[in-house]
Amino acid sequence: MTHDGGQAGASPPWPCEPADIDDTTVEALGRLSEALETTERARGHLYSFHQLTGHADLQLDQVVELLRAAGHHEQADLVADELIGRDVLPDRWTFQIVEEYEDGYYRFFADLEERIRNELADGRRHLHEARMKRRRQR
Repeated sequence: MTHDGGQAGASPPWPCEPADIDDTTVEALGRLSEALETTERARGHLYSFHQLTGHADLQLDQVVELLRAAGHHEQADLVADELIGRDVLPDRWTFQIVEEYEDGYYRFFADLEERIRNELADGRRHLHEARMKRRRQR
C-alpha cells in the first residue's frame, strides 16, 4: 500500500514534471500558485460579504414591520427609506463589487498565473507540492 491508500505500483496521480525545469522555477511557480490560492480565499470572503450584506438587508423588512406594529412609524420610515436597499459604496451594491473584482483583478491574476505556468511548466499545476509529496512519502 502507498501513503494515500492506493496500491503500490499504481500510476502516479501527477504527470511528470518537465525535464528541464529547475528548482528555483518550481519554487517561483509554487509561490505564484500560493498567491493565487490566497486570492481565491479573498474572493470567497468577498462572496461572504455579498451574501451577509444581502441577508441583513432582507432582515430589515421585518424590522420595519415590527417598528410599525409597535407604533414607531418615524423610525420604521427611517429604516425603510434610508437603509433598505442602500448602496454599500457609491452607486454599488455588493454584487457589483463582486463582479468588478472578478472581471478585473481576479480574472487578470488567474489568467496570468495560467500563462506563466504554461510558459514555464507545460501548464502543469502544483509541481512544488508534487515534489513535496514525493519527498515526504519516501
